[in-house]
Amino acid sequence: MAATGAGTSDGRAEDRREALTRHVVPKSGTVVTGLGLGTAQLGNLGRVTTDEEAHGAVARAWERGIRYLDTAPSYGLGLSERRLGALLAAYPREECTVSTKVGRRLVPSPERAHLRDHEGFDVPADTRREWDLTRDGIRRSIEESLERTGLDRIDIAYLHDPDDFGDEAVATALPALVELRDEGVLGAVGAGMNQSAMLARFVRETDVDVVMLAGRYTLLEQGALADLLPLAVERSVAVVAAAPYNSGILARPRPAPGAHHNYAPADAVLIERAHAIADVCERHGVTLPDAALAFPAAHPAVVSVVVGARTAAQVDDAVDRFRTHVPADVWSELREAGLLDPSAPTPA
Repeated sequence: MAATGAGTSDGRAEDRREALTRHVVPKSGTVVTGLGLGTAQLGNLGRVTTDEEAHGAVARAWERGIRYLDTAPSYGLGLSERRLGALLAAYPREECTVSTKVGRRLVPSPERAHLRDHEGFDVPADTRREWDLTRDGIRRSIEESLERTGLDRIDIAYLHDPDDFGDEAVATALPALVELRDEGVLGAVGAGMNQSAMLARFVRETDVDVVMLAGRYTLLEQGALADLLPLAVERSVAVVAAAPYNSGILARPRPAPGAHHNYAPADAVLIERAHAIADVCERHGVTLPDAALAFPAAHPAVVSVVVGARTAAQVDDAVDRFRTHVPADVWSELREAGLLDPSAPTPA
């Protein structure tokens, strides 16, 4: 879709007509853009997102070349899926890739309608999340997501945060997703988590195509280099790097007071480390969030970096940062200062 809006704040109008790089999930052939849009905010994460804001975010994402969008039933108890599906109806379905998640089904709970959701979404608690990792439960979850989104297919399905259910994931849930993929119902399958160790287990023991690693391969944390990432390269499993700002601490040029890391207030050591990285970035004319988006994208296993956005302005900010060139001297100085794993691949 051609750009129709004005240029960004620094006048780079031409950027809006540049297509984002597309990458192929090797095992399935599914195509994603190097930058993806996370839509938890469409489910009222943290506060209400207006219909106008939601429309603006998706429209601007499309305008700026984003063609990979991620949602989940858990995001706003179905609100994110419903909103995203309705908004995507305005665009050619064959031009975008949509992922959602399974593992917890949504069950009506009208007796709780007077309460608010307890997992951080500003929506009525008239529905509850219920774990169901059985074959039938996984199949019903996909059917329900198709109904909520109104889409004709789900391109990627992730098992959502099965931290306490590793054995069940390997024995039933992931094989159920593989079965749906092999039937042609899904394009690619995997799991999405905030840890790398269990994802590495899934890559070793199951036939997943892609995994979503949230917040664990970032400028602040590179532990996934020890387990998941080399294995993913070896097995040709794609990695989607989500939450590159580590829940907020890397989202601004300097960590804001009370900045969050991993969904909780960051401790003083992490704040100090983020400031030290920001010092290096600023010496070379870029910012902390510029480097935060560039870093994970450089790993050969990573096919997309997914950033959440509530508004068109936030989408613009993410795309502009993603397109910013970070000088090689930034990475070398971070290594020399002990602020970056020396084995981590960095952008050219």
